[in-house]
Amino acid sequence: VIQEELHRMRMATKAQVESLEIEREVNTLSDVYLISRMPDFMVALRPHTVWEKTPVKLFCTVQGNPRPIVKWYKGGMPIDPPSTPGKYKIENKYGVHSLIISRYVEQLLHNASHNAQILFCFPFRSSVPHLTDIHPSKLEVSFLDRFPVSFGVEGSSVSLVCTMVVVPDLPNLPPHAQWYRDDKLLKPGKLVEMAVGGSAASLTLPHLAKDDEGLYTVRIFTKDGTTEHSAYLFVSDAPPSAAGAPGAPMSVKAYDINSDYVLVAWKPPNTVNEAPIAGYFVDRCEAGSDTWVQCNDAPVKVCKYPVHGLSVGRSYHFRVRAVNSAGISRPSRKSDKVTAIDAAENERLQVIKIEGKYDIVIKDDDLEGHVTIPGEPTDVHASEIYKSFVVLSWKPPSPRGRAPLWYVIDKVSGTGAWQRINTAVKLHSPRYPVYDLQDGQKYQFRVYSVNMHGSSEASAPSEPIQKVDQDGVPSAPGQVVATRNTKTSVFVQWEAPKHLKHLMGYYIDGRVVGSKDWFACNHKPFKHTRFVVHGLIPGESYVFRVQAVNVFGLSEESQESTPISVEPALATPSSPFGITLLSCDGSSMTLAWKSPKHCGGSKVNAYYISKRDADTLVWNEVNLTGVKERICTVDNLTEGTFYEFRVQAANMAGVGPPSSPSAPMKCVAWTAEVPGPAYDLSFSEVRSHSLVILWKAPVYTGASAVTGYFVDMAKKDSSEFVTLNEEALKHRYLQVSGLEEGQFYVFRVRAVNAKGVGKASQLSEPVCARALPGNSSIVSQEQLFKLTQSH
Repeated sequence: VIQEELHRMRMATKAQVESLEIEREVNTLSDVYLISRMPDFMVALRPHTVWEKTPVKLFCTVQGNPRPIVKWYKGGMPIDPPSTPGKYKIENKYGVHSLIISRYVEQLLHNASHNAQILFCFPFRSSVPHLTDIHPSKLEVSFLDRFPVSFGVEGSSVSLVCTMVVVPDLPNLPPHAQWYRDDKLLKPGKLVEMAVGGSAASLTLPHLAKDDEGLYTVRIFTKDGTTEHSAYLFVSDAPPSAAGAPGAPMSVKAYDINSDYVLVAWKPPNTVNEAPIAGYFVDRCEAGSDTWVQCNDAPVKVCKYPVHGLSVGRSYHFRVRAVNSAGISRPSRKSDKVTAIDAAENERLQVIKIEGKYDIVIKDDDLEGHVTIPGEPTDVHASEIYKSFVVLSWKPPSPRGRAPLWYVIDKVSGTGAWQRINTAVKLHSPRYPVYDLQDGQKYQFRVYSVNMHGSSEASAPSEPIQKVDQDGVPSAPGQVVATRNTKTSVFVQWEAPKHLKHLMGYYIDGRVVGSKDWFACNHKPFKHTRFVVHGLIPGESYVFRVQAVNVFGLSEESQESTPISVEPALATPSSPFGITLLSCDGSSMTLAWKSPKHCGGSKVNAYYISKRDADTLVWNEVNLTGVKERICTVDNLTEGTFYEFRVQAANMAGVGPPSSPSAPMKCVAWTAEVPGPAYDLSFSEVRSHSLVILWKAPVYTGASAVTGYFVDMAKKDSSEFVTLNEEALKHRYLQVSGLEEGQFYVFRVRAVNAKGVGKASQLSEPVCARALPGNSSIVSQEQLFKLTQSH
């Protein structure tokens, strides 16, 4: 019994030890497994495309142990549902994490990268979906009427309108339209009004200035992408304030903004018949005020001017007026509002983010320790050098201390003594314009930093500086070439100047041949070396010249282009048609055809004929040298073979497309005794109730000479022909009367000889009985004789 009890105890102990060992091994393996399991997305977020103002749900599932913490972010910032009640809802059910956005609007799109992040002791993982907004509509849009090239005057208004067909046409969901000027997106404002609706997209400019001149484009978002239309808007000068005064400057901008200084720049106006510009006045006005203050006492000669003495924190507008010997121009459009602030202040700030939610802003002053007297400025140099002024620039000191800082400046010329140049003015920004330098002398400058505790050491002197216009105006543009474009426009291109010198663009001028008065073709500098001049008189001849523009003004004029007449652009002619067979002798065939309907803007001067066997596909050229008449004899043919022919017309622009192949024609000698067909039917002196028809004699005369002609007439699309003459005509023309005004007619001619009436000619093109400008009501015998001679 004792033996059995000991055995039972041994077995129980062994089982307990084995159980503990197994449990220890399981725990060990479990720990290893847990440590090796990084957080991961089993199902990641996916991209979504959603309609505006519709809800969207984002889902993901995660794994990891210990259980991961999932946080949602938008644009790198944590999403906080209580801060925007009703917009976001975050859920976690059965391991599935979801973010529900109940009011997805387009504003979310601009930073629309929502992501989920897993956070705990291991490095976090993130999943980012991309939300693509469908612009409200995705409709089918087709333009009906497009706005044309437009012309306006300073101070007036203009509207650019495109009408369109929208399918489906939903009043509350119009197409999305964007407007561009010179490829820059426009935004609605006081000077730009936009509207879309009622099957139209419109842009209204209520108060035009030359700044508004340019190429305007409307882009409509459609189901298949976008559809767009572009046209140029020209804005000419308003009547001057004094006769002969120049036009207003344009594109006034203020940049290099500091706490008491800005640099104002603009573009010069075109001077066509006015006296040259002597300089410019710059005016400033505080935002919210209508009082303008002139900044410079004497006109500045370049298109830049440094404005000093502004008040820190105040906002300003600027405008510019041009001056010449006749007077002062109208003021330019005012610049955008700018605020005088310390540009270097932001560079002295460091931003530290705490938990992605809070920003801690630290100034460099906080890291400099206790500083009383500031350090000296560095890098003193001239950032702008002109004969009118020099702008000194330097880098602020470091360290600078917490006390308010200002600067004093010394100058020296040659080996003389240093002189203080701003004794009465405290400079708060690292810019200072200097005006009173002597011509031909070189100066050096040094700067001190000063605060309430004292002055720094002087900076290192600048390099020697001399006021001079370093560049000057560009050289004149090269050769100017004008080519035909449309019946009211001409395409002008030119060679760029050899010396650009910071080119702003070009002004193009034109004049009528025989006139001495030039007119401006554009009113804002154009950046490219090609330009379409619109608004010209059809048929008139013009010459053009070009000037280059930079900050110093306008270059010398280029040489004038050769005169050009305003006519549609040259193009190749359209294809001839109506190929007909006039005669065949068994080895050659004589063909005729009708002129192209469109000549391409210049006279058709040659025709080229090709032939092929009707059973083959390969075309062979008949004549390497073009024929001038619309008739040609093709030799070296095989009797009994069917041939097809086609014809191409040529003009100054080149060879046009081939005609459609003729019907197969059999090369068999004609033996008929009656004449072949007349050809080349044409019309002249077309009136409301009469016309004159002319034709050419048949090539094949039959067994005897042609003795006369019969003329048949029918209304268009009718097969009922009426013979107009009872007896054969001896001449090759006929005056037809008794026509119905506005009715279309077709004609044919039959030749007669001693053996009978021959084959009818090919039908003429339909002609309308309608009076044309310049035609008299009666045709004299003398006129008929001249017509037949010319024909």
